[in-house]
Amino acid sequence: MKPAAAIGLILIVLGILAFSIHSVTYFTHEQVAGPLGFFAWDVAHPQTIFFNPLAGMAAVVIGIVLLMMPRRATAL
Repeated sequence: MKPAAAIGLILIVLGILAFSIHSVTYFTHEQVAGPLGFFAWDVAHPQTIFFNPLAGMAAVVIGIVLLMMPRRATAL
């Protein structure tokens, strides 16, 4: 398999994932001191990353173009 086709296949898979998964949420933990300073609480803050559907569409289109590219002729 030529390298451009492999990259194209990876881009198609990532583009389809971007269409199916609209966002990813992860939590960061922070230790907060209590009002008197004796106690500490773990507070989880959610962080969300959103995926633009246009980026997924662009990845699929570029992947298809890379898969369809003909092999370059080599010199003898």
